[in-house]
Amino acid sequence: MTIHQNLIAGEWTGTTGAENINPSDTNEVVGLYASASVQDVADAIAAAKAAFPAWSRSGILERHTILKKAGDEILARKEELGALLAREEGKTLPEAIGETIRAAQIFEFFAGEALRLSGEVVPSVRPNIGVEITREPLGVIGVITPWNFPIAIPAWKIAPALCYGNTVVFKPADLVPGCSWAIADILHRAGLPKGVLNLVMGKGSVVGQAMLDSPVLSGITFTGSVGTGKRVALSSVEHGRKYQLEMGGKNPMVVLDDADLTVAVEAAANSAFFSTGQRCTASSRLIVTEGIHDRFVAALTEKLKTLNVDNAVKAGTHIGPVVDAKQLKTDTDYIEIGKQEGAKLAFGGELISRETPGFYLQPTLFTEATNQMRISREEIFGPVASVIRVKDYEEALATANDTPFGLSSGIATTSLKHATHFKRNSEAGMVMVNLPTAGVDFHVPFGGRKGSSFGPREQGKYAAEFFTTVKTAYTLA
Repeated sequence: MTIHQNLIAGEWTGTTGAENINPSDTNEVVGLYASASVQDVADAIAAAKAAFPAWSRSGILERHTILKKAGDEILARKEELGALLAREEGKTLPEAIGETIRAAQIFEFFAGEALRLSGEVVPSVRPNIGVEITREPLGVIGVITPWNFPIAIPAWKIAPALCYGNTVVFKPADLVPGCSWAIADILHRAGLPKGVLNLVMGKGSVVGQAMLDSPVLSGITFTGSVGTGKRVALSSVEHGRKYQLEMGGKNPMVVLDDADLTVAVEAAANSAFFSTGQRCTASSRLIVTEGIHDRFVAALTEKLKTLNVDNAVKAGTHIGPVVDAKQLKTDTDYIEIGKQEGAKLAFGGELISRETPGFYLQPTLFTEATNQMRISREEIFGPVASVIRVKDYEEALATANDTPFGLSSGIATTSLKHATHFKRNSEAGMVMVNLPTAGVDFHVPFGGRKGSSFGPREQGKYAAEFFTTVKTAYTLA
């Protein structure tokens, strides 16, 4: 099997590879992908540094053309790349194709942004002096991405980095190198100059740590666990570099007595269990007022019975496998913790056998949970959700905000009063009304509050806040 190599200074390199295993069929090796060494990372950073002066001053049409070409190819290959994504991560094929389309849209958006770069000319408070305010690229950017969105998250970090004139050293999650390799290959063939984008695949303990230890990186954008995010922050403070963190979530979905039951159940099922619950925006706390509680639980349970857990690429699959054995053990450990804490297992929680060997887990619903239980406080990152009964809207809002995280939140209600109040008072970066908490658009800011995020928002025009630095220039007329 051919090894998919790292891309360093415009050259494909690497002779030793690690297997990329299909979580829907553990007998299948999706591909062999190179593992970078500490020296490889150093070479990649040096290449990015050498390429920065020319790329940072490149013409906006050149950047536009390359990003547009990349987006066009991703879109044209959406079925192929979506199938690759489904095979390496376990997301259902329709979800995987949808994520691939989103990646293409992100590249197209930032291709347009390259042509919309602008600044300000303002008068000085002093006579005969002009003031120009411009944005310039930050420098060499380290990009570290997670396994749950193998093509969309790399796209929404790499595309703006390149759009604004930065060079990149890119480390994808070692569980899902396939889509990341495809992005690097597409950009390379789209005409990106040597060294502008460097791909270094491998373990976080080797590749990621070497990036954190480098004093050359001007910024690191990271999506992943809270623990690793803290290490990124500490190392960045030590080296005086800019950093952007997207970490965990324990997102609430509030269901009020006046909610449309069908809308509430659909939003909750999508939020908690689709993509196998492996989304930082997933709702694992379903906070339900007592007047609708029993009807909601009964309806959601019936909904869960209709969801088919199976091979990600199989037609009719609603929920694919958990990404790997380690995450599956985390999920099942939390299910046992929930039982021990006194929550009632209302549905699921069992391992499932299918035609192909994989990490299959029933969607799991707890009731009679409290907001103080570990299953209500800690991010599980699997198809596990808990229903918390509350008295009224005021208690629901207080419970929703009682979390160390603040990424996404949702409410199901037909009350304009409560919807408006919740949007204003929910302590989350993104708020959904009668919608799943996990659906976000590519052209608007993404990010959270409290322990979920740190630094400027991702996506849309707000991405410029991280990937550029502001310069103010004065000129005597």
